Amino acid sequence: MAITPTFSARPRVLVVGGGYVGLYTAFNLQKKIAKFGGIVTLVDPLPYMTYQPFLPEVAGGNIEARHAVVSHRKHLKETELIQGSVTSIDHENRTAVIAPVDGGAPFELPYHDVVMAAGAVTRTFPIKGLAESGIGLKTIEEAVALRNQVLSLIEQASTETDPAVRARALTFVVVGGGFAGIETIAELEDMARAAVKLNNRVEQSELRFVLVEAMGRIMPEVTEKQALWVVDHLRSRGMEVLLNTSLDNAEGKGIKLINLPDKSVAQEFDADTLIWTAGVMANPMVRSTDFPIEPRGRVSVNANLQITGEFGVIPNAWAAGDVAAVPDVTGGLPDGTCVPNAQHALRQAKRLAKNLWASRFNKPMKGYKHKNLGAVAGFGEWKGVAKIMGIQLKGPLAWVAHRGYHGLAMPTVERKFRVIMDWFVAMFAGRDLAQLEFLDNPRKAFVTAATPAPKPAAKPAEVPAAPASEAPAAKPAEAKVEKKEEATAE
Repeated sequence: MAITPTFSARPRVLVVGGGYVGLYTAFNLQKKIAKFGGIVTLVDPLPYMTYQPFLPEVAGGNIEARHAVVSHRKHLKETELIQGSVTSIDHENRTAVIAPVDGGAPFELPYHDVVMAAGAVTRTFPIKGLAESGIGLKTIEEAVALRNQVLSLIEQASTETDPAVRARALTFVVVGGGFAGIETIAELEDMARAAVKLNNRVEQSELRFVLVEAMGRIMPEVTEKQALWVVDHLRSRGMEVLLNTSLDNAEGKGIKLINLPDKSVAQEFDADTLIWTAGVMANPMVRSTDFPIEPRGRVSVNANLQITGEFGVIPNAWAAGDVAAVPDVTGGLPDGTCVPNAQHALRQAKRLAKNLWASRFNKPMKGYKHKNLGAVAGFGEWKGVAKIMGIQLKGPLAWVAHRGYHGLAMPTVERKFRVIMDWFVAMFAGRDLAQLEFLDNPRKAFVTAATPAPKPAAKPAEVPAAPASEAPAAKPAEAKVEKKEEATAE
């Protein structure tokens, strides 16, 4: 396959994925590479990077959805952008196969350096009904859909007379007790309570929020004492926190939970909303490359973020973020690699860009090292938990720390400003509680208006009734029979 003529023929740094690592690597390299006659090419199915720590707040109506994403086209002006997916990589021949997002024919693209930054995808298990009934919280589209779904179900329940249907609409289940799950259920509960205050046909007591966690504790990133406080806090708000519990079945809106490890039935009930936040895994596209993959499905790299194989460093191949097994000398996962989170990804991207540039001039590279300074989480307005440099916070102070950290970590000054303005407006006007309907079918109103209404069916002609005093006339056939009978009698 020949190179597509519309793409540059200059020596290329191919960046696979446009998330944290992809955006920052391209941003930090694009001018330098261009100055020396090369080009940075970023390939991603989406035209933007999503700041995932803000997804719970988008779902909760505190941040406008578009403000939680960063446009590639706006901020990577000297980067060649391709909206598509890298389906395979042949590093030995320095080529990648790309499938355009519009369904066009796949094509090959040559490169000089490749940066694997494909990130992670939602990790699921073969649970019956999960694919049909569940929704994740990994994309901005999922966050927007969740916000609209929760608000719409509250509105629908307010006019529902069937108690079972009403209870199902007002039951919200979150599976996964990590940061994403806890922040999601807390933000949605906060938003739902605010929405019910405006609807006098629904009682606060009718709302039911259930958190399901298979482990014996939640939020491993904070201390055990803080984790216990979070459980008490959620329960004090009326939420059910079920530890050592797993989702066993979700067919037909029915939720079946089992106890672990004996797998006895814990609860069975119906719910229209099932949110899955039970972990992530490295993007499986890395298996379509000739790079070495470690047991957790990630690309093997050294501290310099160079991809390594059986015989050492693989030239001109780099990786970072959730898709890479980056060594963490400060203590991360049990296998000694970095935890897959935004804090590491942002810093690894900057280090990778510096090391890649240094390698061009045979200059010494520096290994990635970052000690996790702590963790922050928001649980709705003025509620949160944090552990910063050993200092434990909870309540309003933790909430302020959460917003302060993520406000600074949000990429680009333009996006920081938009998010901070969202927060400022929400402090005075409250959450945005307006749901947007029919986003999955935006042409519905137009199609209805443009489709001619069916003509009413013609009414059948009415036959005038005979007067009661008049006997009905005999039918011709009946008359003949009568005459025949008379003749026989004679």
